[in-house]
Amino acid sequence: MPLPSMKDQFAALIAVPSVSCTQPSLDQSNRPVIDLLAGWLGDLGFACDIQQVSPGKFNLLATYGTGPGGLVLAGHSDTVPFDEALWKTDPLKLTEVDGRWVGLGSCDMKGFFALVIEAVRGLLDQPFKQPLLILATCDEESSMAGARALAEAGRPLGRAAVIGEPTGLKPIRLHKGVMMERIDILGRSGHSSDPSLGHSALEAMHDAISELKGLRTQWQAKYRNPQFTVPQPTLNLGCIHGGDNPNRICGQCSLEFDLRPLPGMDPEMLRSAIRQKLQPLAELHQVQIDYAPLFPECAPFEQIADAELVRVAERLTGHTAAAVAFGTEAPYLQRLGCETLVLGPGDIACAHQPGEYLEMSRLDPTVRLLRQLIEHYCLTPQ
Repeated sequence: MPLPSMKDQFAALIAVPSVSCTQPSLDQSNRPVIDLLAGWLGDLGFACDIQQVSPGKFNLLATYGTGPGGLVLAGHSDTVPFDEALWKTDPLKLTEVDGRWVGLGSCDMKGFFALVIEAVRGLLDQPFKQPLLILATCDEESSMAGARALAEAGRPLGRAAVIGEPTGLKPIRLHKGVMMERIDILGRSGHSSDPSLGHSALEAMHDAISELKGLRTQWQAKYRNPQFTVPQPTLNLGCIHGGDNPNRICGQCSLEFDLRPLPGMDPEMLRSAIRQKLQPLAELHQVQIDYAPLFPECAPFEQIADAELVRVAERLTGHTAAAVAFGTEAPYLQRLGCETLVLGPGDIACAHQPGEYLEMSRLDPTVRLLRQLIEHYCLTPQ
């Protein structure tokens, strides 16, 4: 059976929903996407290893050629949830609109795999001196469980890894970390007419927020990296819930916040600083304070500027490697010994949005760039 065209593969990937979400009611399996990719890559002669990460969630590692070294082309097989009512087209159908391919996952980032397959299928008549590995992970948009499982297994991959997240075909060698955290305060409710009858979780949270804002000011004064558009670390107070009525002392309050550390800032050191600020508040307000991550952090990422992969990507794209604020799976691949870059055809401005798209003008340049990377690392390695 002949391999579908690049456009047909692109459309097939988008047509299969693979939402990952922290809310179980919206979360879906990514197995249909993995099966599509494994089928196509298997037909091309790749050895396909499908690894279950958790029930309904799978990674795919497809390898062509053998030996050490080589190149990893990586991406995630899941998408964010979508609100169909806000889309002007069917989110699960590839639609051409004004020179763009529109559909959920076109930019971020299932469509990247169709471009990878298009790049490699024209090179398979040549001997591969080092292997090409194509990696598709699960749950990048929620817990990063797929990439974490890969890093924890510790199996070495290639000597270089390119993650096709949306960067407008400009190489990215730094990004901030992503920490999503939660503070739960348990006080004691009581009648509001007499403050001695309870311990207000809301007033304790007020002081906790003040401490967080104070830490944010300290960190922003101490840490700065001008390569980022927002050069300081950020701390966003995302959502707060507490209490139930004006005439009751608030017995419980919770806060969820997002912290984006710069490379060089250790997430555990930041958590330790937060705990030190919260502990005296528990005693002062006579409340119980629990503080924990919502899920494991994505660490900040930095690939050194003079790495071979950075130099090769800068030469091929004509752009100096830069920095972005969003997080990726790059730190996990780096832990497995790969020089790592983020470099893909989409635009982050339309990711996670209704009407997500990929500019058709990027299709051929992306395929050409991927072929050049495969040639450098797999066909004519130095």
